[in-house]
Amino acid sequence: MTKRVKIVEKMRRNPHGDWRIEDLQTLAEAYGLEWTHDGGSHVVFRLAGWEHLTIPARRPIKPFYVKRLLAYLDALEAEKEE
Repeated sequence: MTKRVKIVEKMRRNPHGDWRIEDLQTLAEAYGLEWTHDGGSHVVFRLAGWEHLTIPARRPIKPFYVKRLLAYLDALEAEKEE
């Protein structure tokens, strides 16, 4: 099982967990998303042709943002399957 799959499964089971922005960045890289963090308070995830996703970089990351990232990745996977 890949690191990407393990992180996604853990996030789905526990979006309220103590997730760090580094976990989200690792997951984004595994899915081919670009991310930028220029020292500000937010990290921006993006993929060409897709809406960007902005997430605050402070801990803990709220479950709302974890769920948004998972929905974004689900939509990306669904498009790949088509």
